[in-house]
Amino acid sequence: MKFISWNVNGINSCIQKGLVDFMLKENADFYLFQEIKASSSSLNLPLTISTKFNSYHYLAEKQGYSGLLIYSKQKANSVIKGIGIEEIDKEARILTLEYDDFYLINIYFPHSSRDLTRLPFKLRFNEAFANFCSKLKKPIIIGGDFNVAHKSIDLANPYQNRFNAGYTVQEKDWMTKFLDSGYTDSFRFLNNDPEWFTWWSYRKGVRDRNVGWRIDYFVVSSELNVNIKSCKILHEVYGSDHCPILLELI
Repeated sequence: MKFISWNVNGINSCIQKGLVDFMLKENADFYLFQEIKASSSSLNLPLTISTKFNSYHYLAEKQGYSGLLIYSKQKANSVIKGIGIEEIDKEARILTLEYDDFYLINIYFPHSSRDLTRLPFKLRFNEAFANFCSKLKKPIIIGGDFNVAHKSIDLANPYQNRFNAGYTVQEKDWMTKFLDSGYTDSFRFLNNDPEWFTWWSYRKGVRDRNVGWRIDYFVVSSELNVNIKSCKILHEVYGSDHCPILLELI
């Protein structure tokens, strides 16, 4: 099975920048998109895609904000929108599909905010999400924007960012704790090389110089480690300030 996750930073904008051609070229079994920033009336699903896939979306109460979308060749047995906590669910950040042998979760973790005013909310979100996962009784595949660079290897300037959102001690420690509870960072399971990033500022020249952060992940239940065939960062694909990531399971 082939999975692709991408924070598209506006689905309709990304469609205009070649998203459909990218999807048809990759021919993945599952596409997980975050931060689609769409309302039901503005969510343009191209016929070339919608006729090939089942689609599942979860839209935030606030228009033009957050939101998730999954395209799947295989119809889900059930769909879970949110986790039953109002302050989290109104932002449409967790969309779960159940299949016979696994759960697939599309997730968009909150950003802690430049002044860290949203850090308490993010930490509550983190713990609530971990608790949600603990109740699922099948292996889990999680794809999405975690909004944290887990280790110093995961961003270009760790020292300069040591007090910044996405690299605080609290966020990194939670990520370590979550992985240690029975999950695997699929990319790092296969690749310990530096300078692999998934997000870059829109400032001129930043992406060309690869001054970025790895904040997008495929995390899987550790029992699936034997099934990980590849996990890649598709840094050559443009259309957003993030690039897509790819996971193949056998």
